[in-house]
Amino acid sequence: MSLPRSNYDPRRVCLNPFPNFSLGKYRRTIGVYLAGGLFALANWTFLDAAILSAHAHAPYGEPELPPPVHVTFADWVPGICSLLGMLVVNLIDKDRVRGEEGFQDPRAVWRARLFLFIGFALMAGGLAGSVALLVLKYITHAYEEQYTYYGYASVSQNVALMLSAIVLWMSQSVGNEYEYNLSI
Repeated sequence: MSLPRSNYDPRRVCLNPFPNFSLGKYRRTIGVYLAGGLFALANWTFLDAAILSAHAHAPYGEPELPPPVHVTFADWVPGICSLLGMLVVNLIDKDRVRGEEGFQDPRAVWRARLFLFIGFALMAGGLAGSVALLVLKYITHAYEEQYTYYGYASVSQNVALMLSAIVLWMSQSVGNEYEYNLSI
């Protein structure tokens, strides 16, 4: 599938342009608050699992047995990777990725796209790591539901961090409500 010559722009990287949302006057503010809510929900979910793990007790009826599994540093690593990826993605200048403004350095667009790829790769690696931990550490050993919650919390943290980064990217990519285009 190719684009017709009238719509072709050799500077484009993606076949489809960035989406344009019309959420009204406060679309940027709504997106930033939604991304912040997703970020808070992601970290609250994982911290809840970590605190539950730290205060886990032996199963009822068998007080001498310790809990079979705890949240360790390996469970924190996927969330840290996703958090770093989110920071990298949202620190990139959106105009450089699009290549719309004329920059003095011709490699600036290429470097911005490379850093964007690295950020999304970190988030995808965090998500893949949390799914791998869920399967290998919690599901294959057939722990009770109260212990598998630790793995599910890690996966949900990484999914919510990735959604938060995407929502924040899109909300900051839309035009500012205080932006005026004057032409003579």
